Amino acid sequence: MNLTRPLPLLAASLASILLVPVPAYADRPATRPTGSDRLVEVRPALETPPVFDDDAGGNGDADDPAIWVNRRDRSRSVVIGTAKNAGLQVFDLHGRLVQTVPAPAAPTDADEPGRFNNVDIVRGFSLGGRTVDLAVVSDRGRDQIRSYAINARTGRLSDVTAAHVPFAFSADQAQVNDQETVYGLTTYVDPDGTAYAVGTRRHTSDLGLFRLVARHGRVSYRRVDTLTFPSTFRLPDGGSWSPCEDPGEGPQLEGLVVDPAKRTLYAAQEDVGLWRLRLGHGRFAGVPRNVERTQEFGVPAVYDPAAEECAVTGPDPGFGGRIAADVEGLTIYATGRRSGTLLVSSQGDNTFYTYDRRTLAPLRHFAVVDGPAADGSSDCDGAATVATPLPGYPHGLLVVQDGDDTPVVLDGEGEARTVTNFKFLDAGVLRHR
Repeated sequence: MNLTRPLPLLAASLASILLVPVPAYADRPATRPTGSDRLVEVRPALETPPVFDDDAGGNGDADDPAIWVNRRDRSRSVVIGTAKNAGLQVFDLHGRLVQTVPAPAAPTDADEPGRFNNVDIVRGFSLGGRTVDLAVVSDRGRDQIRSYAINARTGRLSDVTAAHVPFAFSADQAQVNDQETVYGLTTYVDPDGTAYAVGTRRHTSDLGLFRLVARHGRVSYRRVDTLTFPSTFRLPDGGSWSPCEDPGEGPQLEGLVVDPAKRTLYAAQEDVGLWRLRLGHGRFAGVPRNVERTQEFGVPAVYDPAAEECAVTGPDPGFGGRIAADVEGLTIYATGRRSGTLLVSSQGDNTFYTYDRRTLAPLRHFAVVDGPAADGSSDCDGAATVATPLPGYPHGLLVVQDGDDTPVVLDGEGEARTVTNFKFLDAGVLRHR
């Protein structure tokens, strides 16, 4: 890996993490499910059109949303969603598709095409003598970070990515084609106005910090810091544990969100749990601290080549938390400078958990279920929310991905196809009760 921080030094700096029991650097002991974790059912207000692997549609697969609030006219606010090889999709507040932005083509027939994974919003970026809002996207297929200017009146996107942006993690095109590429992504703006993107690396526990820069009216970036999260953990009984992964793969992260008021990054390591990490000026500060672990944390398992999946090899030792792996989408419902809630997608049981933004104390456990306007959300990857009141959403808007939309779409041979989309809800579900 061509990382900006030398890996031997980084490994040495994390040695204490790998050897110290998780509870020693957890904010509090992980909370096991109890009778007080009452599951609340909520229903979506509407849903976006279905996305599926249609050749004409670019092999679409809805994944991660971002919400852009139009400050001139809130009714013209939009939701921007990634659709993997189908690029970006832009929806109005009624869930109607108003724009599609294609992912870039492959450089050659032997290379990978663009595949958009996560998206986030940067407000007030200085570009070519004007101030614009950006939709910033992780292009997992090309290992790049792409930027799109948002029209301040209409919300339509235009590509402002520099012509020759660098690879986010890969040393060359051959590494890009191996697809250990930029995966999860979030953005934030430092108090001095500098904009950053934080990106994870697919099939690894690597994290990169990228400074967004304007060049000749276009947007590029440079990597300014890297960090590798732990992948092996000592258990409270003195044993050690690593999550079971496919051969050659590590315990990857994807879901990310930054709380700017606390200068804290929250990161979802899919099979391990939820982490927090302090942010310095253009760097990662300190070491990752565990907030909560997955239910499966510490459960022994090995990869079964015949079944091509991990198989549990022993009893649950009881060291896990509440979240059912995978830990996925993260978003913050900010009702004040420091007040509000942190939302976590518990993909393994098709539910969501919320935490107090100040204290990280657990608050609510809810599921988005079928309603009269739309079906619910299951297998959820990404989520986004704003507390700004919008037409139809008096408490703000919450958007969650649905990884298993209904009704079923059949292919030419009558086989069921994976169908995905996004569900819109009033964000009042995230308010403190």
